[in-house]
Amino acid sequence: MAALQYVTAFITAGSLDEAKRIAQALVEERLCACCNIIHPITSIYRWKGKVNEDTEVLIIAKTRKSLFGALALRVAELHSYEVPEVICVPLIEGASPYLKWLKESTRF
Repeated sequence: MAALQYVTAFITAGSLDEAKRIAQALVEERLCACCNIIHPITSIYRWKGKVNEDTEVLIIAKTRKSLFGALALRVAELHSYEVPEVICVPLIEGASPYLKWLKESTRF
């Protein structure tokens, strides 16, 4: 099973409640197999010409590369941010049983 067909998506949220709501929807809708939520994180970023520092929540979602577009659209629908962070990195390798579970836990 080629790991390159899988990705890890990183999504930031403004609150723990929002992160849980997004993660729950993504897993329930089989857009990803699993979400990990890391709270709190400190984000320093440029927005509208100003450097900001905020406490945010990071969602790490494991999914198929082919589902990333649908996942990103769904996050945009659920998210409170004007421009939510939804990025992905390829999963280079993974344990075969885990990748099998990831495949079976997401949409076809």
